[in-house]
Amino acid sequence: VQLQASGGGLVQSGGSLRLSCEASGRIFGIDVMGWYRQAPGKQRELVATITEGRRVQYDESVKGRFTIYRDGAKNAVYLQMNNLTPEDTAVYYCNVRAFMGVPYEYWGQGTQVTVSS
Repeated sequence: VQLQASGGGLVQSGGSLRLSCEASGRIFGIDVMGWYRQAPGKQRELVATITEGRRVQYDESVKGRFTIYRDGAKNAVYLQMNNLTPEDTAVYYCNVRAFMGVPYEYWGQGTQVTVSS
């Protein structure tokens, strides 16, 4: 199973980006999909998650600016990021948790988001 993340880049403060992540390979029973980020010198932190039932959770710092959604048919998760600020600069990682008899967790390779002031 591989997670392919894309959509990062350089954007000015106040701009928008959409991150995409698609799981490929033999995977089923996907439960929670999410995005995490890691800024230089900091620990990886939760940005947003979405369950199979479309229940969402956001870090307080992104509420009202970011929207997470998923496409079950594509095993994909997306993160629409609006009104970006320099504090959002980080490497963003997608995460997928699935139950295939036993629980599995997968991470994407990370995509860089840089917001200039």
